[in-house]
Amino acid sequence: MCAAMSDDARPILFFDSGVGGLSVVAPTRAMLPEASIVYAADSAGFPYGTKSEAEIAARVPALLGRLAERYRPRLIVIACNTASTIALPAVRAALDVAVVGTVPAIKPAAEASRTRVIGVLGTEATVRQPYVDDLAARFAGDCTVLRYGSAALVELAEAKLAGEAVDPGAVTRELAGLFDQPGGERIDVIVNACTHFPLLADEMRAAALAGVSFVDGGPGIARRVAYLTQGQGWSHDSRAHQLVFTRLGEREERVGNHLRVQGFADPEAL
Repeated sequence: MCAAMSDDARPILFFDSGVGGLSVVAPTRAMLPEASIVYAADSAGFPYGTKSEAEIAARVPALLGRLAERYRPRLIVIACNTASTIALPAVRAALDVAVVGTVPAIKPAAEASRTRVIGVLGTEATVRQPYVDDLAARFAGDCTVLRYGSAALVELAEAKLAGEAVDPGAVTRELAGLFDQPGGERIDVIVNACTHFPLLADEMRAAALAGVSFVDGGPGIARRVAYLTQGQGWSHDSRAHQLVFTRLGEREERVGNHLRVQGFADPEAL
């Protein structure tokens, strides 16, 4: 490998509306410990799950264009199911950089299900997308696929990472949105179709019916990133990973405090 490649400081840019994408960063860092990371959260536009498709389709490509210009990443990961299912094609068309999206892990859920009833738990915007219909038809055609959109779980995950206590009853009430549907008592696998939800893994396991497992796309995305960057060099400097928000407030500062121990620098504003 040439010296220039081994000294390549270009980061991987992860993008989400909030902190949910950190559930994708973690397995990626485990596979690529030398990689330089920029984590960008659109805190000024949070949450995406309650916004219209038109708002997200306009906002995400514009923001990623600004981020790509500032940080010059080698690869962008849209670590948000809602943004990916709505804006991924537009982002890929607009930017001259590889872009990896996040899609609901319906295929592995269907492969793992014994009861043939699976739940898809995401934001309201994600679970209503035709893309989810297509995934269910292609990979879970013999399954009953129940869906539920939860804005509350997104807020709970954000609060948890900012150091706030999570009400177990609130998590139980949101999961009931799946389990209380006709046939919901037969669910044995739930797809975390929002990257925020793995941040509540302990609370959700405690609230779920017995025997229910959860799957998410984080490990698969990490493998894809590792494949796309295979053979590339990484800079061996000691700089901290970067954290950027589109709005810096008290909660974002608390999140920054939490991430400092994971090697991130103090948060900055876009």
